[in-house]
Amino acid sequence: MREILHVQGGQCGNQIGSKFWEVICGEHGVDPTGRYNADGESSDNHLERINVYYNESSGGRYVPRAVLMDLEPGTMDSIRSGPYGQIFRPDNFVFGQSGAGNNWAKGHYTEGAELIDAVLDVVRQEAENCDCLQGSELVYITSGTGFQVCHSLGGGTGSGMGTLLISKIREEYPDRMMMTFSVFPSPKVSDTVVEPYNATLSVHQLVENADECMVLDNEALYDICFRTLKLTTPSFGDLNHLISGTMSGVTCCLRFPGQLNSDLRKLAVNLIPFPRLHFFMVGFAPLTSRGSQQYISLTVPELTQQMWDAKNMMCAADPRHGRYLTASAMFRGKMSTKEVDEQMINVQNKNSSYFVEWIPNNVKSSVCDIPPKNLRMASTFVGNSTSIQEMFRRVSEQFTAMFRRKAFLHWYTGEGMDEMEFTEAESNMNDLVAEYQQYQDAAVDDEGEYEDDVDGVEDDYES
Repeated sequence: MREILHVQGGQCGNQIGSKFWEVICGEHGVDPTGRYNADGESSDNHLERINVYYNESSGGRYVPRAVLMDLEPGTMDSIRSGPYGQIFRPDNFVFGQSGAGNNWAKGHYTEGAELIDAVLDVVRQEAENCDCLQGSELVYITSGTGFQVCHSLGGGTGSGMGTLLISKIREEYPDRMMMTFSVFPSPKVSDTVVEPYNATLSVHQLVENADECMVLDNEALYDICFRTLKLTTPSFGDLNHLISGTMSGVTCCLRFPGQLNSDLRKLAVNLIPFPRLHFFMVGFAPLTSRGSQQYISLTVPELTQQMWDAKNMMCAADPRHGRYLTASAMFRGKMSTKEVDEQMINVQNKNSSYFVEWIPNNVKSSVCDIPPKNLRMASTFVGNSTSIQEMFRRVSEQFTAMFRRKAFLHWYTGEGMDEMEFTEAESNMNDLVAEYQQYQDAAVDDEGEYEDDVDGVEDDYES
């Protein structure tokens, strides 16, 4: 059985994560106390694969396989007092008292390093509770287990301690899939001055230690709320509502039976042509305001049109400025797979200039029979587009502007960091941008030209 262990860190990660669990509980018919309520629908579908995300306790409660961490107690208190606060296992709340103060070094090297063992103990315990024993060494973790981490890259805990946890999990479980939902700093919505530092240091870690990164961005989410949902004053609740729908869509094929199934590993194998290029743009359709959900009629062509729309992407990069290396479309609801396939071929034929021609048939589709709550059908989009380099470029420019003057650096070196680490993180991000650019420009007849490692080519793009 494939099982996922969910970790949420920092204020942003915990708020997104909590909203995700509300959505998942609604889809599986689990109430805020962890009891199952059939709600008149087929309980077979709800419970058949509920152990992807839940453990069943001896009292018949379904307990989320979730670890909640933060370096200050405030976020945890608000989750506990929230609508689904009682569903989480009390031992799985791990928090410090001091906070990371928006400082990546505090989260990664000092405060976070003190708390990380307590978090890893809880992670191990949850991993050991997964069903199957595997291999001769009695590794208590199933063949399909993956990790998913929710965090932001602009603050201190989610970025610093989040990436520390990811690297520790990678050491301990090297053959497991690691997926992150990472909220990147956005161009107009800035919460802290030192975001470019925290984000660049985090990307350095995510390139090496994560398998799949779903890139989210407050700016893009605000735009969707304004333009599409017609919300004049969007709250973080509205943004998290969008994110949780996407997270639910990415994992629905593991949680429910379908005509064409997909899982984290299939997603990675089909979407990642080169190991470092694993940062994905995500989208969701239909996007409708909460109030008008029951008034819309949906068709596969409508969903397809909306999910490929540049305005629908949840990160501030425009797919029309680059080319798709690969993409995945996950449909939910009762629909014909023939129609889905026709629409996908249609999109590729009409927009062939936006797809690289040296990966033929580069759109993977999957169909899951169970739609989200209150919708007849929906779709989730995951795209690996070279245009995502816009976002890395933007952060890199902001980073360089400050780092050239060594502004704010003493806060990081004071926690034991070395300037060299900043220089390495900066060049790693520039390499990543160069690598995306290289494959954007690659043509089908360039055989041999791109056989060198990217390190040999990047100077051409920087100069």
